[in-house]
Amino acid sequence: MKMALELAENGRGYTSPNPVVGAVVVKDKTIMGKGWHKAVGEAHAEVNALNDAGPSARGATIYVTLEPCHHYGRTPPCTERILSAGIRRVVIAVADPNPTVAGGGADYLQSQGLEVKMGVCEAAALRQNEAFFKFIRTGRPFVSLKCAATLDGRIATRTGDAKWVTGSASRQYVHELRHASDGIMVGVGTVKADDPSLTTRLEGRKGVDPHRIILDTRLSIPEDAKLLQIESTSDILIIFNQSADPEKPERLAKKGVKLIQAPLKGDWIDISAVMDILGHRNITSLLIEGGSRIMGSAVRSGVADKIYFFYAPKILGGDDGMPVCSGIGPATMAGSIPIDDIRVKRFDGDVMISGYFGYASPEND
Repeated sequence: MKMALELAENGRGYTSPNPVVGAVVVKDKTIMGKGWHKAVGEAHAEVNALNDAGPSARGATIYVTLEPCHHYGRTPPCTERILSAGIRRVVIAVADPNPTVAGGGADYLQSQGLEVKMGVCEAAALRQNEAFFKFIRTGRPFVSLKCAATLDGRIATRTGDAKWVTGSASRQYVHELRHASDGIMVGVGTVKADDPSLTTRLEGRKGVDPHRIILDTRLSIPEDAKLLQIESTSDILIIFNQSADPEKPERLAKKGVKLIQAPLKGDWIDISAVMDILGHRNITSLLIEGGSRIMGSAVRSGVADKIYFFYAPKILGGDDGMPVCSGIGPATMAGSIPIDDIRVKRFDGDVMISGYFGYASPEND
């Protein structure tokens, strides 16, 4: 199953809203065929692995990271292809959680006389498709928070300068995170301060741009902002409440911007309501990159699932820089939010800490 999980990663960034899936056909302890789901609308992993195996699939075992589908969608049922290939045994990492499809792939294969084993490497499979599983369960995107900070917890100086907190290796990894995410979100303050493009730039291969989502309560985004000028296959979504300039929404719409009105919570956009809006648009995974007000709001509202916090070996040495999160936090340390399943990775001199907000660890599902 380990190889099937590794193969599935080849589809990362290309299959949403479908999960990434890998499959391996084995016979007499020899690998006969390998495959993965390459892109939404294309053949599933099982079909690609069986095509790779050809006639040698007869009497073999297929290892697959997600329960084979037993319904007609963009492609025919994988269960029928497994049967017609003459597979004898099916080993599945995790069951398909989608209640809206005519599921029962494992049960159907078992009813046709195949040996079926479920739950092999289940924890790893759940983690691999954590966004898909959350989206199916809640209708909301899986939300990751990314920040780059100094060792004393500042994401920018008092003047707003943030170029660059971390090194090039860390920044390249962030582009991998963008590629793997359906959407990237920042506040309009970040747009004004940094003028980012919010696109994906990968070394050696073409990545997928996430939908670029801007929280802009009063629709104050500069109309010459870089992200509004860049051609991309992804949408620009500006989520606002009201516009001081009544003609500005029309001008932005002519640029191809999709404008979405959202309710307020206090003086700012209700970020919890935004998650429902994005879920209705089939955005299964969201990377929030800042600024500090949005980061704090995401943490306090409980919409965040995971962190990617990058720390550079630098200290500003003052209390006037921009913190990771802004807003009012808890009065006591007992009110802090625990992060579970911590992992640490080095990028040259930088250190990345990743982990899950207590309720969001995939093993807790």
